[in-house]
Amino acid sequence: MAMKLYVGGLAYAVTDKELEDFFAGQGKVVSAVVIKDRDSGQSKGFGFVEMEDDTEAQNAIKELNGKELSGRSLTVNQARPQEDRRPGGNGGSFRKSY
Repeated sequence: MAMKLYVGGLAYAVTDKELEDFFAGQGKVVSAVVIKDRDSGQSKGFGFVEMEDDTEAQNAIKELNGKELSGRSLTVNQARPQEDRRPGGNGGSFRKSY
């Protein structure tokens, strides 16, 4: 079963392909995505790598956490499930109730 990994501490110049290649030495990479700002297109300095095999993913965490990529030390761990991002509450406005 596939496992998704969080990769933090990425240099802003790192591409999806470089991230994929970095993890490929640890096993089969299903996907690798550097997260970018929606407006500027600038990297946010983190990304996600999905690996086909749980054992390979766990090994990647052990082997690559703290390693350097493009001069930056990476944080690699299992990704937490994505939080629900539906707009909720009062739509961002604050209304005082009396």
